[in-house]
Amino acid sequence: MKKIIFSLLMIVIAFGAYSQQHKFDPPWNQPPESKVIFTVPGVDNVPDLFGDITDPQLVVYFAGNQFMCMDSLIAAFKKAYPQYQRIFVETLPPGILAKQIAGGSITIGNMRITQLPDVYTAGRKRIKLTMAYLKDTVTYAHNKLAIMVPKDNPKHILNLNDLGRSDVKVSMPNPAWEGIAGQIEAAYIKAGGETLKKTMMEDKVKSGTTVLTKIHHRQTPMNIMYGNADAGPVWYSEAYYQQMIGNPVKLITIPDKENVTASYVAGILKNAPHAQAAKDFRNFLVSRRAKEIYKYYGFEE
Repeated sequence: MKKIIFSLLMIVIAFGAYSQQHKFDPPWNQPPESKVIFTVPGVDNVPDLFGDITDPQLVVYFAGNQFMCMDSLIAAFKKAYPQYQRIFVETLPPGILAKQIAGGSITIGNMRITQLPDVYTAGRKRIKLTMAYLKDTVTYAHNKLAIMVPKDNPKHILNLNDLGRSDVKVSMPNPAWEGIAGQIEAAYIKAGGETLKKTMMEDKVKSGTTVLTKIHHRQTPMNIMYGNADAGPVWYSEAYYQQMIGNPVKLITIPDKENVTASYVAGILKNAPHAQAAKDFRNFLVSRRAKEIYKYYGFEE
């Protein structure tokens, strides 16, 4: 009996430690209702795929930085256009999504996805690179940069130049597929010239005090909350959202003279499988209701 009690106690302790290890993991959105909910942090957890992958009436590839808007945005669209109830959305990095459009598929773990998008959204620069596949583009939201730090800001980070300190470990979006990386590099130049950019993107990368993300900037809040980074440049909306949901981070504003503004553009795929749904969703993105949702999550009109 004592052995059984001891074994059960060890399981409880192990599970508690595991829960602590993953307590800040996504998905941070509200998962859709289902007869079986099987999300295991760190093992079976797919935060960037939303909704109905089988027989969707609309498929949207969203730039990953807008994941926090999805619950409200898709619910509002379904209410405005009740004929569309089966919707599938991806919020992966825009560069990865562009490769998926060009290649026709993506594999995540053991799952291969071949759903072609009806609508693709990304920053203006990435949209220009993808125009061969798009038509009827429209700008629907804007965003600026901010710095995310732990709630108590132990390194006393006040500005972008502080990120260049040798004692500050920075989580930085990977330029290979993250559009925000170019925006951050431009802000580094505004704040500290080419010297700061070189420090952040070359010297500190080599020393290991700039850590490049492997997925997208969703990793930065996790790096900070799990103690793997002291700070990270992110979209303002991302730091704003983490504070909104009560995670232990703090938003440090960047003055306009050192900041950059990103414009988000949506385009309909020329070969959209659901052409009318694509048109309706594009029109919804520029509606007053959609703008209210984006503003609520920290974006600008």
